[in-house]
Order: sequence, then structure tokens, then C-alpha cells
Amino acid sequence: MKTNDFIIRMERPEDCREVETLVRSAFWNVYRPGCSEHYVIHVLRNDPAFIRELDFVMEQDGRLIGQNMFMKTVIEADDGRVIPVLTMGPICIAPDLWRRGYGKALLDASLKKAAGLGYGAVLFEGNIGFYGKSGFTYARRFGIRYHDLLEDADDSFFLCRELIPGYLDGITGVYRTPQGYYVKDGDVEEFDKAFPPRQKLKLPGQLF
Repeated sequence: MKTNDFIIRMERPEDCREVETLVRSAFWNVYRPGCSEHYVIHVLRNDPAFIRELDFVMEQDGRLIGQNMFMKTVIEADDGRVIPVLTMGPICIAPDLWRRGYGKALLDASLKKAAGLGYGAVLFEGNIGFYGKSGFTYARRFGIRYHDLLEDADDSFFLCRELIPGYLDGITGVYRTPQGYYVKDGDVEEFDKAFPPRQKLKLPGQLF
């Protein structure tokens, strides 16, 4: 990857379908047969929690090769406070460019922009092996619990990074995923009919 062979900019209205096609390609058969992420991003753009100033695409030679977006959410603190935080994603890179550094470049630039706008922390679901390289750690280390997760359940997927050092000091509580991320399978199927047919496969390692 050359650091000068791409640009990162805000998504434009005319990018929407190309971004959804990119997301569909990146997530297809990864976590489940087919995917829902392209519909999720379609829905989230109209959610009140969506942050338009933090909706990014990565472009290379006129082609969109990556995207990331952020949503507002909260931690319901054990002391009764409601702590504003961010969540992130879908985030993806075109499959033919995986493992070349583009994903980290997009992630780091996105986080820098979010920090510059004054947001205090980002919490989301991801793989520590990748996101740890950009400063994320397990949310449990901050005393933050994932909603609806049993106390002894594996929470290694739940990650956090402070954007303002000390923002979560003295806070314990429960993180809430924005409702816009929860979509119905039937709605996903209907939306997916507008895209070229692809084979859904049940593969080892899928979560659903």
C-alpha cells in the first residue's frame, strides 16, 4: 500500500449504492450465509443517531475501496449517569485489497477525525487481533459491560478505545447498541433482490 494512492473523504449521496455494493461484497458469507450489513448501512443513514460528519469512504483511482461510519450511543452508568459514546461500523475494505494496510489506514484516519470533533470513546464489536493495533482493548478493562450478556459469557468481542484520555475514568455500566443495527431477515432479503444474485454458503467459522 502506498500512502498517497488513496483519499479518504465523506460519503456523498451519489456514493450510496456503490458503498452498499462494496459492503455486500466484503461481508458476503463471512459471518452468516449471505449478509445483512449492506442493508444495515442503508438503514443507518436515516437513523437519528447517525453522524454524517463521520461517514467516510476510501477512494482509489475513482473506485471506492473502503468505508466506515459512526453512530451515537450511550453507556448507562451504574451511578445513574448516561455517558455519550460512539459505536462504529460497518467498516470494510474491498476483498481484493485485504491485508495490505488499507483497513488500518481508514480506521486510524476515522478515529482521528472523531477525536477532533470532541467525542470521548468508541465501543463496538470486533476482533482484538486487528483493532488492537489501533489502540482498542477489551471494554471490560474500563468496567463497561455489553447489554444482555450473561456475567460469565465470553465478552472478548466487545472492544473500547478512549478518544479523550480519562473519559471513562470512574465509570462502570452497560453499553447499548443503537436499535438501527437490528434489522429483520425479511427486510434484508427484500433489499438484497436489487443486487446481482450471489450464492449463500454455510461456512466454518460463521457466527450465525
